[in-house]
Amino acid sequence: MARELFGTDGVRGTANQHPMTAEMALRIGAAVGRYFRRDTSVAHRVVIGKDTRLSGYMFENALTAGLTSTGMNVLLLGPVPTPAVGLLTTSMRADLGIMISASHNPAEDNGIKFFGPDGFKLSDEAEAEIEALIAEGVSPVDAGAIGRARRIDDGLFRYIERVKGTFPYGQRLDGIKVVIDCANGAAYKAAPEVLWELGAEVIPVGVSPDGVNINANCGSTKPQRAAEAVVAHGADVGICLDGDADRVLILDAQGQVADGDQIMALLAARWAEEDRLRHGTLVATVMSNLGLERFMAARGLALHRTGVGDRYVVAAMREHGFNLGGEQSGHIVMTDHATTGDGLMAGLQVLAEMGRTGKPASELVQQFEAVPQLLKNVRYGVGQTPLETSGVQNAIAASEAQLAGQGRLLIRKSGTEPLIRVMAECENSQTLEEAVDRVVDAVEAAV
Repeated sequence: MARELFGTDGVRGTANQHPMTAEMALRIGAAVGRYFRRDTSVAHRVVIGKDTRLSGYMFENALTAGLTSTGMNVLLLGPVPTPAVGLLTTSMRADLGIMISASHNPAEDNGIKFFGPDGFKLSDEAEAEIEALIAEGVSPVDAGAIGRARRIDDGLFRYIERVKGTFPYGQRLDGIKVVIDCANGAAYKAAPEVLWELGAEVIPVGVSPDGVNINANCGSTKPQRAAEAVVAHGADVGICLDGDADRVLILDAQGQVADGDQIMALLAARWAEEDRLRHGTLVATVMSNLGLERFMAARGLALHRTGVGDRYVVAAMREHGFNLGGEQSGHIVMTDHATTGDGLMAGLQVLAEMGRTGKPASELVQQFEAVPQLLKNVRYGVGQTPLETSGVQNAIAASEAQLAGQGRLLIRKSGTEPLIRVMAECENSQTLEEAVDRVVDAVEAAV
């Protein structure tokens, strides 16, 4: 069955435009409620979290209406990080978890992410079945079987305690000054609280959400503000989360940025030393730098690559029994502790290494020399298929031939935005730029 509504991470788009309308959210709620409420003889429940976007109120109400119309009982968590929904779905014995968020996207966008009863995101097959139900339409239950909805006050507290529990027992953050940038998003309460309770001196950035400033000039996609705060306050380290706190970037004391590849390299090497890295393997996507692959190989460790999207990273981890994976963008997945990427939890692991080793962040999060990598995006319109044109295909073939034996080229559609992403790696900067620009120019001509 085809998946047209669902991208790499649920349903996403501009609020009040298809598919992110209140009407569609109601239909999605009814369909997913019917999908998970297969046994009508017992009570079923769903937990719903959201980030700080203004449109979150609208989608929360619409999803609740659709879900209760099929007999699901709804527990509303309010603003919480995405990983908190995965955690609370299992700990509260819910049949389904829903997160209303467009992650790192601007405030005018929103999205709907789904977690199964095991706390993991749904498979492609499950999403295809739900799409079929949306298309067919779902009959509501009888009036006496309509579900109930209520707010849960302690969901954020449960998450905070769970995250703190992943920090090494007996270790503290006393004496460490941390800038934490919450992107005016879902972790604006939880992240500073966790760091302070563990003993850190906390300098918060991006903790004043107003519904329209999520990810605006802050957070993991725009770390400049946090970098300035690190330098200005003489902080030891900076932690930049995105709008729903499932991504993280680390800043050293000079404000230099370390991406997810460097974080994964640090954790993989440490876990391998402690014999904690299952099967000696790290899972990453095709976007991760070739330098990370070389770093792992030099230590006798393996890098297992997947398609882009943390769902596919987690799927590979579960299939093969791996316990560490992530994306260059900053999704860090540690299945010993969580069911999805958790930026705050990953940030704590870096802080734990700083405390254990006494080394500065600048040394810890620069584990390998990255191969020069260039990524450019081209926006395309509705209904356009630029990758299928002969001009683009010829440009791709020419760039692949130019990079043969020197690097690699990766072309893909974004799963969350109408973008063609053109990425290449090569030691020779001129060759790198020529290979990428050739394809970008062809795509721009096609659109």
